[in-house]
Amino acid sequence: MIIDATDLIAGRVATVAAKTALLGEKVDIVNCEKGVIAGKKDYILHAYRNKMHRGTFKGPYLPRRPDLFYKRLIRGMLPYKKQRGGQAFDRIRCHIGVPENLKDQKADTIETANVQKLPNLNYLTIRDICKFLGARI
Repeated sequence: MIIDATDLIAGRVATVAAKTALLGEKVDIVNCEKGVIAGKKDYILHAYRNKMHRGTFKGPYLPRRPDLFYKRLIRGMLPYKKQRGGQAFDRIRCHIGVPENLKDQKADTIETANVQKLPNLNYLTIRDICKFLGARI
């Protein structure tokens, strides 16, 4: 299954990807940097800044690249410490843009996860969040 994350709410895409991977299917998510997180800009950035500066040198770590950021988001919806969840997590691939081997294949979209379905248009793209965290995009 190939999912195009452009203008899709990241949490809703992550639940679909996690469920599909648990069923044994390989999932590729393209255009991860164009996915969105719903909420007010100040609140989202404040929450991720606090999450990044929390802890010690041992962790927790928050990835800065959009593809790894998206994969970490999906990991929270899987029992990744158990064998079944770890195998499902290995079946998920996130990509910045569209890679060459997936260009000729049709990417699906999730209609219920579209950003236009939000009651108010307060959202922030994952690219903007990662730039705020220090990614070199």
